[in-house]
Amino acid sequence: MNKLKNYAAYGLFLYLVSCASNAMNTPPPPPALPVVKLDTGSVITWQEYPANVQGTTNVDIRPQVSGYLEKIYVEDGAYVTKGQPLFRINSSEYGQYSNTAAANIQSANGAVEKAKVEVERLQPLVANKVIAEVQLKTALANLHEAEAAYQRAVSDKRSADITLGYTLITAPVNGYVGHINFKQGSLIGKGELEPLTVLSEVNDVHAYFSMSEAEFYSFFANIEGKTAAEKIAHIPAVELKLADNSIYHTKGKVELVQGQFDRSSGSIAFRAVFANQDRLLRSGITGKIRIPFAQQNKLLVPEEATYELQDKVYVFAVGDSNKVVSREISIKGKSNGNYIVDKGVENGETIVFSGLQRLRDGAVITPQRISFDSVLNTTVAKQ
Repeated sequence: MNKLKNYAAYGLFLYLVSCASNAMNTPPPPPALPVVKLDTGSVITWQEYPANVQGTTNVDIRPQVSGYLEKIYVEDGAYVTKGQPLFRINSSEYGQYSNTAAANIQSANGAVEKAKVEVERLQPLVANKVIAEVQLKTALANLHEAEAAYQRAVSDKRSADITLGYTLITAPVNGYVGHINFKQGSLIGKGELEPLTVLSEVNDVHAYFSMSEAEFYSFFANIEGKTAAEKIAHIPAVELKLADNSIYHTKGKVELVQGQFDRSSGSIAFRAVFANQDRLLRSGITGKIRIPFAQQNKLLVPEEATYELQDKVYVFAVGDSNKVVSREISIKGKSNGNYIVDKGVENGETIVFSGLQRLRDGAVITPQRISFDSVLNTTVAKQ
């Protein structure tokens, strides 16, 4: 009886070992991975150019008279309005000039009145032939000379007042004050190399950028219009990427191209204007001008469906019997997370969309088809 039990237990053991061995020898099913059939679409690509932002008006604030800087009314970076006081130069000397000129006017006016009295005294005497006419002529000449001296005195007073007015320096435009190069108490004058400060009007700003000669011809070849002016008018609205890689909320317009190439750099300069009502943009900041270009019928490959190896980009194409093979692709651009491809894959081919890290050349998969439109960014228009 015990022998029969042992034989039964041994037989059961052999059966279980056999089942386990068969289970281990059975290959796992092919992995189920999402695949997508490639298609063409319309995309927006961007060309970027380094840019330097400046106010539409940058005014050097310089003294028109010499003297000690008596008062500074503003600070670096302050926003000022036209006519607002900025600096005051000590005016004592120039005030004295104005007072002297006023006194000279009074003196000249007295001389005129005296000369008039003399003419009026002599006129009846000459009429009655009491004295010679030459004396009246002499008196009239003295009157004319006194009147001329009076006009010179008035002119000197106006000049003195203008000079006195130069001691108070006001803002010629609305804008932001730059760095103030002098301290209160400094002796300043018209010959200074540095201005007191620079005032930048930034209700609108100009973003200056440039292109090489090759970029210039390639750029304009894709712009509608026959003349340069027509092509500039058809350049689409541009964006400004700021230093933190954020995009400025208002689009700009390219409105000017320099008339000739710079011989030293081999480039030509452009200017784009941006509205700046919130005064976020300041003179001197840097960024990048982004110019959009619409491209039609381009073969698109989602970036997510690619992988990189030794600085090259690959996809896994699905071939016969659902075997995958790696393909290097040639990328001509990028738009909204999609590569624009001109070599390596063709329109209508099927590629693996995700799960690429588990694949090797020749691996078999179970394709799970997904819509091409569903994997593209929604801003890409399907043809």
